[in-house]
Amino acid sequence: MVKTLMLILTTVLVTGVVPFADAAAQLKSGVYYITQSWSQETAFDRPYYVSVPESADQQKFPVFIFLHGNGGNAKDAMHGFMKRHPTMASRYVMVFPNGYKASWNIVSERSKADDLGFVEAIVKKLSMYDNIQNDNFSVMGNSNGAALVNQLAIESKLPNLRNYVSAVSPLNVYQHDGKNFKAKGADNNYQTVATPMTGKRLMNISGITDDLVPYSGGPSKHIPAKDGKLGFVNAEESIFLWARQIGYSGEKLSKPSRIDSTLEIFSYLNGDVIHYKVLNEGHGASRAISEKILLEFLESDREHDD
Repeated sequence: MVKTLMLILTTVLVTGVVPFADAAAQLKSGVYYITQSWSQETAFDRPYYVSVPESADQQKFPVFIFLHGNGGNAKDAMHGFMKRHPTMASRYVMVFPNGYKASWNIVSERSKADDLGFVEAIVKKLSMYDNIQNDNFSVMGNSNGAALVNQLAIESKLPNLRNYVSAVSPLNVYQHDGKNFKAKGADNNYQTVATPMTGKRLMNISGITDDLVPYSGGPSKHIPAKDGKLGFVNAEESIFLWARQIGYSGEKLSKPSRIDSTLEIFSYLNGDVIHYKVLNEGHGASRAISEKILLEFLESDREHDD
């Protein structure tokens, strides 16, 4: 019998594949659900899609969660990402949550759901399975999905989350006001100072010709906010703010640590905090990051070196 677990007042874990209560259960590929209630819905089953590599033994897998961009959906993201990342698909449990109304609730999106709670509920649930490395979760998002990755990195206290990857969305000015990181709050007012956890690793990818999220910071031409257009922190400043929070004590890098063709790479803390500045690319800059580069980040060691 499927059992449910109340995480917070409005979030319930549900699965129709294996019983959540059985901590020794093997996670299988399929569709799973988190049930949430909020201003737009009551007891709404929110899907996320899971792909588990085939294994003949009792291998434990790391988990990689991908958050689609605004206007996207989990099914399409799953098909495209796994096709482009076959090695990852063979070594990671791949997870693709579905944003409500094709969006993630950050500032003024169509979704008003508790998306941070949604992703955290997925992490808590999957960490209970016997074939999961419960201390090795990574989450990557693209655009609006990357904004949710930033918010998770700011607010989540889950020890399971190790790596954060934000593609084409550095911090916005709600998430960091120039002095402090901010928690979103129930009404997206970003009034409470937040202290992100240390011991985490973060990669950002941004394109210098991005017309939607300006690389040099400032207001977007198109993304709405409560008082006009959504403002962003300069991409290189954003990664420095993260590095400083996570433990870097040096000066902000004024030039790349290294250059690889069309990639200028700004590396802090021995690569634990790293920014890829993609030349001649806009909002599709994540395409310039190969599977090899992504795997090197996800699987490198966690030792800091100032």
